[in-house]
Amino acid sequence: MKINTVVKILIGVIVCLGIGFIGSIATQTSVDTWFTTLEKPSFNPPSWLFAPVWTLLYVLMGVAAGIVWSKGFHHIWVKTSLYHFGFQLLLNAAWSISFFGYQSPLAALFIIVALIVLVLLTFKWFKIVSDTAAYLLIPYILWIIFAAALNFEIWRLN
Repeated sequence: MKINTVVKILIGVIVCLGIGFIGSIATQTSVDTWFTTLEKPSFNPPSWLFAPVWTLLYVLMGVAAGIVWSKGFHHIWVKTSLYHFGFQLLLNAAWSISFFGYQSPLAALFIIVALIVLVLLTFKWFKIVSDTAAYLLIPYILWIIFAAALNFEIWRLN
């Protein structure tokens, strides 16, 4: 692997973990207070599971973005892929801010549905550039679909 690719992967991982950190700040504002008062569905995972899962997902996303970026930002498919990726990262952070920061499961539900659509489009564009990069997004896709179901049920129950 070329040094340029490794650097781009590291930058991708750092950016994704940074977005995760921003989301975690919003989460910390109410995860131990407001969130504990909510009725949750039977399939709600234990709280300790979220941090390691999200950390792994952000690392996989960063690696995927770095792989795509390493193909050359001058290429239209790379640009299109990374624009989609960047916008979905913004929605990712917006979900945490909406759900935990503003304590609004309904607004967060609309955001996560848009996020799913945008991540699926990102997957499509990543696949054009690199199958490996696209496949690295599959755990993220599955997790946010699960998170959307969880978000819906929390909204419905409360």
